[in-house]
Amino acid sequence: MEVEELSSLLAHSQFGETCVICEQLKPNGIHLYTSFICEKCEKDIIRAKTNDPRYKFYLKQLKKVTTPEIFS
Repeated sequence: MEVEELSSLLAHSQFGETCVICEQLKPNGIHLYTSFICEKCEKDIIRAKTNDPRYKFYLKQLKKVTTPEIFS
């Protein structure tokens, strides 16, 4: 069990994380709650105009981001 966790962490640090938008493994980006958005997608989202066909795609992908529950 510990070996699997260590391997996962090592792979994560070497190869990056899966972007919630493009669904590709990327090394750099931001975290939005528990989701990862790569730098390229972040820039594309920021620059997208509401009449751009990609805008609807970005909205659809961003709906995958959920706020973490707070347990007290």
